[in-house]
Amino acid sequence: MYFEIIGMIADTERIAMGTSIRELANLREQYGPGRWRKLKGVATVRLANGRIRKVELHWYEAHGVGKKKLKIKRYLD
Repeated sequence: MYFEIIGMIADTERIAMGTSIRELANLREQYGPGRWRKLKGVATVRLANGRIRKVELHWYEAHGVGKKKLKIKRYLD
């Protein structure tokens, strides 16, 4: 699903780090080594159909690599 983040991601919280990430091998293969973390937060997004919704996002992040594989986990409004 395509979406665009509008504004800032708030209430950021770490879910998993290092070897407790299930997709760690895939992340290292695709994007390279790093201190990978799985994070979640709340943001306002514009969906492909133009609607604007408040959602909970999950993503992976490593220093020097940035945010990867952002996905909407649930709608909050």
